[in-house]
Amino acid sequence: MDAISRLAAEPERAALFLDVDGVLAPIVARPEDASVPESTRRELRRLAARYGLVACVTGRDGDTARGIVGVPELRYAGEHGLEIEPDAAAYAARVHRFARESGWPDVEEKPFSAALHYRRAADPEAARRSLEAIAGRAAASGLRATLGRMVLDILPPVTATKGTAVRHLLDESGLRRALYAGDDTTDLDGFSALDGLEVAVRVAVASTEGPPRLRELADVVVDSPAAFAELLGRL
Repeated sequence: MDAISRLAAEPERAALFLDVDGVLAPIVARPEDASVPESTRRELRRLAARYGLVACVTGRDGDTARGIVGVPELRYAGEHGLEIEPDAAAYAARVHRFARESGWPDVEEKPFSAALHYRRAADPEAARRSLEAIAGRAAASGLRATLGRMVLDILPPVTATKGTAVRHLLDESGLRRALYAGDDTTDLDGFSALDGLEVAVRVAVASTEGPPRLRELADVVVDSPAAFAELLGRL
């Protein structure tokens, strides 16, 4: 909490990097139904006026994330950093074709990637095992695959993560103080991207679905998007 106080004392020198689903927006059964509460939006607008940078770093594509969050004043880095990586577009057709041919019933296509969801599966454990097999096939075909909270992301074989997105935005802004908040496996890359900063605060929005490692590495742990919104109020 001392580090949070240091960020808040000189906000113009600091950046806030925030995941969307599970951090700003509560997890819902249908991804298209996700929304950020209006009270959280008010906090985000306040923070955007105070801090050197406030960015949403998300697996959603940037346009969708902007609609879910509803605060255009923020920066949006979508698809796990792929939107910042110029080589990603060359693989989009391959990724989409693989996702369609996987036979998975709940596929979300994004501009550069695809998400295979299983939150509504009748047997989540069986669904996860099936997706692990699909992940293996993706790797064998030269693509990347990452299992997260009730989802398998199919990604191009390029070096792009939430961490590379954070580093890009830090380099662009010149800021050396930052907070990163996440809830899932891909947010571990965001945590790592804060290494070496003057002030670094890693916040885990913990759940039974998230990786235990996130909680272990966090400086601050909260148990819900509502609790995280309260933390935003301290900034």
